[in-house]
Amino acid sequence: MKVTKNIVISLLLTIFLFSSCASYYQKSYLFQEQFSTGNLEQAQAFLISQKKAAEKKDRLLYFLDRGVVEQMLGNYEASNEYFEKAYIYNQDFRKNFKYDLVGSLTNPMLKPYKAEDHEVVLLHFYKAINFIQLKDFDAALVEVRRVNISLNELNDKYEDKKNRYKEDAFAHLLMGIIYEAKNDVNNAFIAYRNALNVYQGVYSEEFHVTVPEQLKKDVLRTAAQNGFRTELTQYEAEFGMKYSNQTKAEGELVFFWLNGLSPVKGEFSMNLVRSEGAGGNLVFANEAGPYAFPINISNQINSSNQQGVEDVRFVRMAVPKYRARKPLISQAYLQVGERKVNLELAENVEEIAFAGLEDRMLREIGKSVARIVLKQAAEIVASNQNKDAGFVLSALNAFTEKADTRNWQTLPHSIYYQRIELSEGSHDVAMVTKGSGIDTQSIDFKVNIKNGQTTFRTYHSLESTPPIEQ
Repeated sequence: MKVTKNIVISLLLTIFLFSSCASYYQKSYLFQEQFSTGNLEQAQAFLISQKKAAEKKDRLLYFLDRGVVEQMLGNYEASNEYFEKAYIYNQDFRKNFKYDLVGSLTNPMLKPYKAEDHEVVLLHFYKAINFIQLKDFDAALVEVRRVNISLNELNDKYEDKKNRYKEDAFAHLLMGIIYEAKNDVNNAFIAYRNALNVYQGVYSEEFHVTVPEQLKKDVLRTAAQNGFRTELTQYEAEFGMKYSNQTKAEGELVFFWLNGLSPVKGEFSMNLVRSEGAGGNLVFANEAGPYAFPINISNQINSSNQQGVEDVRFVRMAVPKYRARKPLISQAYLQVGERKVNLELAENVEEIAFAGLEDRMLREIGKSVARIVLKQAAEIVASNQNKDAGFVLSALNAFTEKADTRNWQTLPHSIYYQRIELSEGSHDVAMVTKGSGIDTQSIDFKVNIKNGQTTFRTYHSLESTPPIEQ
């Protein structure tokens, strides 16, 4: 089919009309500004004013943001309604061929947003916290179990170049905490042991999270409570710790501290130069790095674009890249009377996000290169037929070669936790935070501890730097 100037100009006008309609994601700059400065009521008001976004291509982001804000405002049932909508939408996600066609020709941000793998996982964490606050521990366990089920399902789709993020240590840890709250110490021990194994493996190697000291104590305590003498002796030797069989306090507080804000996506250009490969493959190698991407598009080459494909020697592609937002608070501890306990890192969301995007890009860049080669081949063919049409198509390709820079921006940078045993009754608790260049702060709250029960509290410190390159 001959590419004409009118066809290309019509396509360009179509793209302009699509792009001129601001999406929820584009409008949400005001929301992010209100959220990141702690103005939660204003952030909620913005989301309420954007209800139509729940029916459009950025609906998943809308559901996730709404779920976070409602949780932070203490509206746990409403929060779970939006997280459940996000979960259902993600489970039922199917390619929308209309947007898929537009996205392949134009900006991929015109397609419905599809969550990154760690985003799929973390919505279950938020739902579990909501159910914990609603004292529905069975429902919370369902959500935590869904974490590693979701990770298994995601990784099963990848024939090669699997994600490093195959299992979530914090999910196992949270499962153990919930089982203990239900007085199921056998399953609690199993969950803690699973968490220990993941922390000692991929978490320490890839995500810079070591085994929390509190988890070691949890493993020893539940091993002793179950009468697992062999395991208790083994872990005492491994940890260099001796279990002390002290009388358990009447109740306890489990505290989750969400610190900072997760990275946001930007984009960068990758320049790839062509060389001939074996077996009919074209090989495009990154000039600035070690990566090479062999592609085979022989089944997509026909007589009309063959010469164009042969003439493509260089491609430039836009690739999404995270920009970090570093927490301004570097450490925190809980203080009850004279007792002080440090909050310990359990989940490094930033490191997981960076690793997941890099793993995904290594799987997907080959397909993207093939798409760009065919676009440039069409540009060359069009220019040979009609220089004006070639010029317009060249401008169109330059305009539309964009990366999808959307992501769930209300996630924390990292998650910390601690368990502290307390006597029955009301207690004044302070979370004391420290950071470089900011004053020490104390967030004070009361907890009412009941005999034989676990009380849960969550707090999100939002203070973070603007996005920076890494």
